Amino acid sequence: MTIQTLTIDRAEPQSLNSVLEAAKSHWGAYSKDKKARTISVAMLARSQKLRPCKTPPNIRITFWQKDKRIEKDNLLVNTKYLLDGLVEGGILPDDRWDSYLSLGFRYEIDRTNPRIVIQLIEDPSHDQR
Repeated sequence: MTIQTLTIDRAEPQSLNSVLEAAKSHWGAYSKDKKARTISVAMLARSQKLRPCKTPPNIRITFWQKDKRIEKDNLLVNTKYLLDGLVEGGILPDDRWDSYLSLGFRYEIDRTNPRIVIQLIEDPSHDQR
């Protein structure tokens, strides 16, 4: 079993509400923000020396928030940027159905170090490609 970890320090995840608000403000706002966040994740994956997954991983995402102001379900909109960034960074081949086995979430509070931690857990015995 192989576990790779990507940590996005001082992360300021968006809430679904802020994404919808930006999309309504200007036709290109969502696209511009998504592209910037996707590229940021890709660059972090490369700088933290993540390797391309050889088998479809189980993906665990932990949102470490400074408080409980953003509801848990509203944080899930960030999953799109995170997975697209892993694809852009060459860690996942794509983000289609068979590119990963499962996607799980945890939510924690850390007032001094908010972050997002992504774990890619590969188990070659469960390769379903």
